[in-house]
Amino acid sequence: MEKIIKSGVKIGLKHFKPIKPLGYGDTGSVHLVELQGSGELFAMKAMDKSVMLNRNKVHRACMEREIYSLLDHPFLPTLYTSFQTPTHVCLITDFCPGGELFALLDMQPMKLFREESARFYAAEVVIGLEYLHCLGIIYRDLKPENILLQEDGHIVLTDFDLSFLTSSKPHVIKHSTSRRRRSKEYLPPSFVSDPATPSNSFVGTEEYIAPL
Repeated sequence: MEKIIKSGVKIGLKHFKPIKPLGYGDTGSVHLVELQGSGELFAMKAMDKSVMLNRNKVHRACMEREIYSLLDHPFLPTLYTSFQTPTHVCLITDFCPGGELFALLDMQPMKLFREESARFYAAEVVIGLEYLHCLGIIYRDLKPENILLQEDGHIVLTDFDLSFLTSSKPHVIKHSTSRRRRSKEYLPPSFVSDPATPSNSFVGTEEYIAPL
């Protein structure tokens, strides 16, 4: 893809070969595509312009595009390019062959992860959220369906159309401790990132409600 960009050619839909649909969302769909002649696979999110206009969601698409452009983290998607067709806005991001964490959870005995696995995935989600908060991004759609698995088993948080972007003030809080306390009771410094503008809303579904 870098060769195409460096050549000065504007990347568009013609450069990608559709392989199969990966999922459908509120304003469009996600497809597995191949960069023509390269064998490289990507996920293409195609958002329907007419649906966004009719449902007053153009601002969400613009916000999602802006958020993707800010991300540079192993547990978050990379936006390689974006373009428009007469009917759709398309975002080209990483393809995660492991699928949804929800599907993996559904395959487990009793539909439960072992404690070690749960700790692993939870830790990576927290690391990803910490990075987002440092950028002032409030991720408001956290659920197993939006946690994808890379080929190496690590996670990728996806779907930012409900996210909120504001300025952020990250800082470290040092906890005061008494000298009489034993070393094992020592509290390490806490990292906090406060949004400059709070988002007072409830988002989610009946299964997943996120108060913010």
